[in-house]
Parts: sequence; structure tokens; C-alpha cells
Amino acid sequence: MKAMILAAGRGVRLRPLTDRLPKPLVEAGGKALLAWHLERLAQAGWRDLVINISHLGEMIEQRFGNGAAWGVNIAWSREAEPLDTAGGLAQARQLLGPDPFLLVNGDIWCEYDFSRLRAAPLQAGLAHLVLAPNPPHAAMGDFSLHDGRVGNAAAPRYTYTGIALLSPRLLAGVAPGEKAPLAPLLRAAAARGEISGELFRGLWRDAGTAERLAGLDALLHQRG
Repeated sequence: MKAMILAAGRGVRLRPLTDRLPKPLVEAGGKALLAWHLERLAQAGWRDLVINISHLGEMIEQRFGNGAAWGVNIAWSREAEPLDTAGGLAQARQLLGPDPFLLVNGDIWCEYDFSRLRAAPLQAGLAHLVLAPNPPHAAMGDFSLHDGRVGNAAAPRYTYTGIALLSPRLLAGVAPGEKAPLAPLLRAAAARGEISGELFRGLWRDAGTAERLAGLDALLHQRG
């Protein structure tokens, strides 16, 4: 099974830092966000990775190369301009292949054990989402979760962590090169009962804004 890391975003909420540095190279705890992911995935047994890049992507590719120094094999999916999440996945379809794959947002930090998903089947068909208790900046949550099934009920709701197993069939209606978000596809599949999920209560942080990045950096330095 392959894993894909989303690393093509512009990082608008992290400007001006991301005017000169791509978001995946932004550091927390003295290490680039993308480096944290590569280390954790390698430790969990993942070897074949696909990473999409766009804004200042050459800096990311130059830094990590083929991934050998991290014990992984990296295939780069280049986008002339960011295609949003579903568009980026459709663009990388040939690199990902026909089987379900792990998806990880590049602007998060977490202690989730990725090895849990290596051999996990997609029980509900199209996706398996890792959800978390709602942080202050996302108090309304994204999805409901009941008996392992993800839905769109009003309550209780949890926040999507940016970690998921996805079937390529979820993206069947998105053409390579098309700009398309992932959320509407997930919500439609959830309404049909085709998404399973789990609740992760461990340490997880979204580092997508300057304030949250600073908080994460302080936490990691405090923990040593």
C-alpha cells in the first residue's frame, strides 16, 4: 500500500513565512513538518510515498530527493498550480495505482500510529477517516461517528485529522488537471454510508496558521 502526503498548498495563512519557504519545509520542534511525516511513516513500515508539490516545489524536491535518506521511496507529483485536495489526488492517480492508499495532510503533526492502517481493509467501501476531538479553532467539527461509521449528523461531531485511507473509486469523477476539493466527495460518500472511521484521542495538531505553528513549536521544544 502506498501513502500520499499533501504538500502542494500555498500556505496563505502562514504568510509572510511561506512567501520564501514552502509550507512543508516550515519547522516545528527544530524539524521540517514534512521530515516529521517521513520519519513516522518509515518507522511504521511505509516505503512507497507519493508527494504532490506546487508552490516552491523545487525546494521541497531538492531537500528530500528520492527519500532514501529517510528510508522511503518518493515519487513526486508536480502541479503547475495547486489543484486542491481531490484535484491533487486525481493528478497523482497513475503514481498511486489502483489500490487504496493512505492520505496524510502535510500541515499537521501527530502521534498517530500509521502502522494501524497498513493492512486495514476499507470496511465501508470508499474511505476510512481518522477523526479527533474538536480543537478550539474547529469547535463545530466535520463529521459524526457512530459505531465506526462516519456520517453528517449534527451531533456529536468530530474533526477530520487529515489522515485517511482512500479508495481511488472516491475520485472517479475528478479528471487529472481538474481543480477539486475533497470535502464534498467525503460528505456525499458519508451520506451513502460508504465511509468508516475511528476517533484518535492522542496528540494531534493542525499547524496551518502562524499562531498554531508557534504553539506546536513551543510544545515540541518543551517536550524536548
